[in-house]
Amino acid sequence: MSEINLQEQILTFLQAHPDRSYSVEQLTDELHYTGATAFTFLVKELANMERKKLVSTDDHDHFKIVQEAKTVEGSFHGNDKGFGFVRYDPDLPDIYINPDNTMFAFTGDDVAVQIIRPAKPGSDRGPEGKITKIVKRNYSQIVGAFTPSTEVPGMIGTVEIKEKKLSKYQLFVTDQGIHPTEGEVIIAEIAAYPDAAHPTRIVGIAKQVIGSVDDPGMDVLQVVYQHEVPSVFPEEVTDQANRIPDYVTEEEKQGRVDLTDQPLVTIDGAESKDLDDAVVAWKLPNGNYHLGVHIADVSHYVPENSDLDREAFKRGTSVYLTDRVIPMLPRRLSNGICSLNPDVERLAMSCEMEITPAGEIINHKIFQSVIKSHARMTYDAVNQILEAHDPKTREKYADLVDMFDTMGDLHRILYKHRRHRGAIDFDDNEAKIIVDETGHPIDIQLRVRGLAERMIESFMLAANETVAKHYSLLKVPFIYRVHETPDSDRMLSFFEFVTTFGVNVTGSSKDVKPKMLQDVLKKVAGKPEEAMVSVMMLRSMKQAHYADQSLGHFGLAAPYYTHFTSPIRRYPDMMVHRLIRHYAENGTGETARERYRDELPTIAETTSDNERRGIDTEREVDSMKKAEYMADHVGEKFDAVIDSVMKFGLFVELENTVEGLVHISVMDDDYYEYVEKQLALVGRRTKRTFRIGQPVKVELMRVDKDQREIDFKLLNPEEAPKTDLLPKREHHDNYRGNNRRGGNGNYHRNGNNNNRRNNDNHRNGGGNRNGNRNGNRNHGNNNGHRNNNNQHSQNNGNNQRRHNNDNRR
Repeated sequence: MSEINLQEQILTFLQAHPDRSYSVEQLTDELHYTGATAFTFLVKELANMERKKLVSTDDHDHFKIVQEAKTVEGSFHGNDKGFGFVRYDPDLPDIYINPDNTMFAFTGDDVAVQIIRPAKPGSDRGPEGKITKIVKRNYSQIVGAFTPSTEVPGMIGTVEIKEKKLSKYQLFVTDQGIHPTEGEVIIAEIAAYPDAAHPTRIVGIAKQVIGSVDDPGMDVLQVVYQHEVPSVFPEEVTDQANRIPDYVTEEEKQGRVDLTDQPLVTIDGAESKDLDDAVVAWKLPNGNYHLGVHIADVSHYVPENSDLDREAFKRGTSVYLTDRVIPMLPRRLSNGICSLNPDVERLAMSCEMEITPAGEIINHKIFQSVIKSHARMTYDAVNQILEAHDPKTREKYADLVDMFDTMGDLHRILYKHRRHRGAIDFDDNEAKIIVDETGHPIDIQLRVRGLAERMIESFMLAANETVAKHYSLLKVPFIYRVHETPDSDRMLSFFEFVTTFGVNVTGSSKDVKPKMLQDVLKKVAGKPEEAMVSVMMLRSMKQAHYADQSLGHFGLAAPYYTHFTSPIRRYPDMMVHRLIRHYAENGTGETARERYRDELPTIAETTSDNERRGIDTEREVDSMKKAEYMADHVGEKFDAVIDSVMKFGLFVELENTVEGLVHISVMDDDYYEYVEKQLALVGRRTKRTFRIGQPVKVELMRVDKDQREIDFKLLNPEEAPKTDLLPKREHHDNYRGNNRRGGNGNYHRNGNNNNRRNNDNHRNGGGNRNGNRNGNRNHGNNNGHRNNNNQHSQNNGNNQRRHNNDNRR
């Protein structure tokens, strides 16, 4: 018997059973060896393998495979109880980290993890790990109001932490930095993170005072600084902007196509001041349509590697908050020379297209131009012309009405073409929060998207696709906006989910096409399950981002896509313009291709990160202001719709888009169980069932603005539909036992079951995990539930916002 052959057989068998240990006698039976000689060989070889540390023995002389410790890197998400999870692969279960193995990491920290217990085969229980290194800290500073205190030697006070993810920590300020006064809001740079001696203490150095806690708008400013969104332009940047002429010079017009005689118009919201796109359209003699999309040539005024350029790259995007805009560029540019204001010449980057009545773009030109907007139109005015056919408005713009009618026809053609190829529409309500002069919210209004908004959307999509296709076919380095095909496992899970509603999907989850998902939405349109299916579809999809490779846009069913149309507010668009100019001036040979090839991956990754930062900031301010608005309405009753179902309760959304929690502890008319596959809470006794999309009536119980928490209770549980979704039970005693202990993974009413099963939702809007893991993590206490669902809601919202960002402008 060969020693090597025997070793291989032993290793193969033990590797197939990594969690079990075997005696020598058991191994001889399993390997089908007989006789004293074989037994002796096996003992000698096991001893040899133990010396090589290939196997280990326990106190009973049982042998087990020694598994190589696997180390991975991922993002840590902690829980108030101390444990957490690390996300390291969107297609694999997260790694559970017990409280002793977190190295006091904060939520969002990038960490290295050693897997100490692999996932159990055939189970949805993920692996367990131990953090061995904190690779990158998510928090380098904390913003909050200062309170003087001499409680701790060497410390001059504390900072109030409003960041929910850090709510269990205390921040002490050392005497090494500036010495703020009580009530001043400061930026504290973290000097010492929690450790074994001080597990809940953070030490910071006061670096900057940004104002007083009572200053109007300070709450928003705190969020801005906490997310490290640059909000003040350095002096050298404003100086460079101020040196730029506020008019187009004769020299700048040289080499550009003069389009000033064309009746271009801008169509934007009434409050918009940065008008970066103008459009024109007419019917051609051959029956086709001419569409011109002309975009402010921002890159002309922002020289590469200048102070302006570096600051714009640092910001990456304009951030739109309830009472202010933090622009990517100084207002002298964004509202001045780069804004396509009416009746003045402006430099533009133009994309002209010839489009057939079937919606096919058969010819196009991309070039630098000089334009003049003939009218500053608003969405409301164009909707009055095209939808309401208002005589006064049509008379006021009589010289442009025919063009608007042509534009409306062309939009319908383009929209039909997109739908035919499979583009997916996620209709959602957007809210505008109205604040008074102090920044206090006084109303929340729904934004209604009319024909004018959708028309401009169609035109911008056409230009973005045309530009992307042009440079992709040239095979030159370029920046693209990509939305990749969903993972097959997520799609399989989604397809299994919709079959419960009688929806059969034609096609394979391994080769999913946008048309397949569009067909699903068609089949549930107008039905009670429409909202639930739409939400689950969105969660199952990946997140759009920037890349230097043309990977297409799944949601738009577009094989080529980029962002070309908003260079005032998005750095990638400005970079696209810079690349267009570069290839126009230098050709597309290898020398020209080399110029930006190595830079583009970093630009794509950084601008994607900055986009995420901006979206997170916008959402956090929206959540805060919505909570502040609802604080004035405690005790009032509202109509709502269930928009998420978790083990610990229901998240409901009001007509004004405000979202809040109905915790299971206040659903006291029955004991409710979570049916994971159906995303439902079902009463054991009454069979009352609550699912996504279901209308309910609620009463507002509590609001916490600082924590962005809104709590409701149900007013009409008896009106809920009844189902037989719960599994049958054999014994009444089992029911009683479960009710007493919260048993079998079901939550007890106090919400404190510490179930470690990994049911995490999609990563950053990236879709559900494999199988039926469609809910949020079952983390511990009520705060943990809310924190983690806020992450779920934010991620899902980020995916929705990114989809809208692509699907609109």
